[in-house]
Amino acid sequence: MTSFSRGKYPELEAMGVAQIQGDLSHAESVSRAVNGMDAVFHVAALAGVWGPYEVYHQINVAGTENVIAACRAQGNIPLVHTSSPSVVFDEHDMEGVDESVPYPATYLTHYPATKALAEKAVIRASKKGLPAIILRPHLIWGPGDNHLIPRIIERANRLKRIGRRDDLVDTIYVDNAADAHVLALKKLVENPSLSGNVYFISQDDPISKWELVDAFLAAAGKPPVKGHISAKAAYGVGWFLEQIYTLFRIRSEPPMTRFVAKELATSHWFDISRVKQDLGYSPRVSTKEGLRRVADWLAQEK
Repeated sequence: MTSFSRGKYPELEAMGVAQIQGDLSHAESVSRAVNGMDAVFHVAALAGVWGPYEVYHQINVAGTENVIAACRAQGNIPLVHTSSPSVVFDEHDMEGVDESVPYPATYLTHYPATKALAEKAVIRASKKGLPAIILRPHLIWGPGDNHLIPRIIERANRLKRIGRRDDLVDTIYVDNAADAHVLALKKLVENPSLSGNVYFISQDDPISKWELVDAFLAAAGKPPVKGHISAKAAYGVGWFLEQIYTLFRIRSEPPMTRFVAKELATSHWFDISRVKQDLGYSPRVSTKEGLRRVADWLAQEK
């Protein structure tokens, strides 16, 4: 097994994974990394809600096109592409929707816009002979997380609940996300007719986002979120801060944006019947067990 990334990671080295360093936006580097491979998992992307469109496009769109080209140059080797449910987020509640929900006409931020373009590029390539499956995990979390959980803990004293308390979200524990990717490749090789398919993947256990946030905080020994801001007020604050940050060309991420306000004030849970049927996926690690493992990890980090 071989990884391709900008950095080098001792954890991968300990697992015996060969590591190639390079930039996803450099076509030649991607081509060299894919050379001789039997299949590719494309899990890299520029996430976030702030920054120049050109940077997001270079990594998420051009980078994906480089991966596609490299896979095709190797004789159309199988590709499992990691996308995001945000590519179909239309700023309203998404409750029990399946993969037939369309892309929205506009996006509030560059990440989902460019991830949608990348997803469409993979679908187009699949129609031209590239075996490919697209997965849409929502809110991956677990021990070792360097994105979601640390951000919540870092902002523990400043967090306010936005919108309803009872809106639900899907999440996915990191081991379950990995299982789904391995299953996708296995089933794609066994059944090429699955190529071009898109699948939501999750815990299949929608949970109140604020209950989940409080659980992460409790695992870190922090008190639960207190205080509340209406969805309308949070959106207004996000709009105002975006104007200020744009006007003064502030590069750091605003503490609130319109996209974040909408995400936090709406439900996001999905019908995963398709992935269960086609790939045989089911979450192996429950949310309860995952939270226990997170608590153990955070305790070791202290």
